[in-house]
Amino acid sequence: MPAQQGAGPDSGPRGAVEQPLGERLAGDPRAGRLEAVQVRAMFDRIAGVYDLMNTAMTAGLHHRWRARAADLARVGPGDRVLDVATGTGDLALELSRRVAPGGEVIGSDFAEAMLARARRKAAIGDRQSVRPQFEWGDALELSYSDASFAAATVGFGARNFSDLARGLSEMRRVVRPGGRVVVLEITTPTRLPLSLFYRVWFDRIVPALGLIAGALSSLSSRVRRGSGETTIADAYTYLPNSVKRFPAPEALAREMESAGLREIRYVLLAGGIVAIHSGTVPRGDTG
Repeated sequence: MPAQQGAGPDSGPRGAVEQPLGERLAGDPRAGRLEAVQVRAMFDRIAGVYDLMNTAMTAGLHHRWRARAADLARVGPGDRVLDVATGTGDLALELSRRVAPGGEVIGSDFAEAMLARARRKAAIGDRQSVRPQFEWGDALELSYSDASFAAATVGFGARNFSDLARGLSEMRRVVRPGGRVVVLEITTPTRLPLSLFYRVWFDRIVPALGLIAGALSSLSSRVRRGSGETTIADAYTYLPNSVKRFPAPEALAREMESAGLREIRYVLLAGGIVAIHSGTVPRGDTG
């Protein structure tokens, strides 16, 4: 999922870039690093293929992983929940089933094209759910009051935070004492043969899928990009490499502890390809 990184809503037209990104910024998709404006433009660019690519990359398992993350948020009817870096809104929609009736789910993101797709999903959502609200927001400077949510989640977006510690601290700040912060993220398995399969899949297959998706998107839209702009193919080179530089599960648990969370636990799924971390805001916490 996209992750807000300090590029405010007035830093340029939403979903557009004033000039080719490669001429302005020095991010490198191959190193899993992009500047904030590049990340926003990248996710706006891939919004049309994002859900399809998620399904292809995970064999459809990403919905099951989001459901497990929602379980770990431990929310129920009437609760108010924030999903940071919500992307096209799948985790927010999963949470909306848990807080009905009477609850509220806010999905926050800085990529307007992703938010537009999330809103369309919500408009045809499950009648047994509350309808999530999707709002522009910066994960590193959340616009919500201290202790105003029962839980805050982020699904596949934390590795895009330009400042992980600050992003985690902001999530902890807006959650009430006793509430939960949940981080769902791809990680790197270390045991054979899965580790070998993982390297082949993420280093070779996923970028190839990105090339195909980019070619099909260009054919269907007939939109010419500026030289140096981040392409769909670049995005699916960046995404696997961003996983490699993200903290391992043990290190992420320490980051969450440093952010002020307690009772930190994590579970590994799919043989260690996915980690879900959860932590509790301590009672008596004042933000």
